[in-house]
Amino acid sequence: VASLVESKKGQYLNLLVAYFSYTGTTHGIVEEIRFKIGADLFCIEHEEDYSDVYTESRLEIWHNDCPNLKNTVENMDQYDVVFIGFPIWFHATPAPVNTFLESYDLTGKIIIPLCTSGGSDIEEAIPTFLNSCRNLAVYQERRISNSSEIDSWLANIDLF
Repeated sequence: VASLVESKKGQYLNLLVAYFSYTGTTHGIVEEIRFKIGADLFCIEHEEDYSDVYTESRLEIWHNDCPNLKNTVENMDQYDVVFIGFPIWFHATPAPVNTFLESYDLTGKIIIPLCTSGGSDIEEAIPTFLNSCRNLAVYQERRISNSSEIDSWLANIDLF
């Protein structure tokens, strides 16, 4: 069931936070965001576990592969705003995130990317992210290093 949040315009928005997390860092950040905005949560998972994450994920990115995912979002059409959380891998969006973005018709939705990274900025990953979001409204991307940054970022998103 989709969560509803009233926008500044008095309309209700259905919110989804979808994320890919390999080590758990991104999961912790998006869980807090989901709680603060009352969104539904969806974990983007590679269909098969990586046997050598470093080599396999790098090759997926370099070859623009779209690996199969374990599950899908039911009724994606009900969501108005989709937050997409991910770590930055090799200065790019992880391939499972690109598969997720390319698996749905996201036309008319607001897409809000956020990444976790110890050093890379989200601008490094935005080119690969945007390749999977052609003609979509991508808005207010942000790198979140720790949970203390979440409130100010959400306050700057002029939806709530």
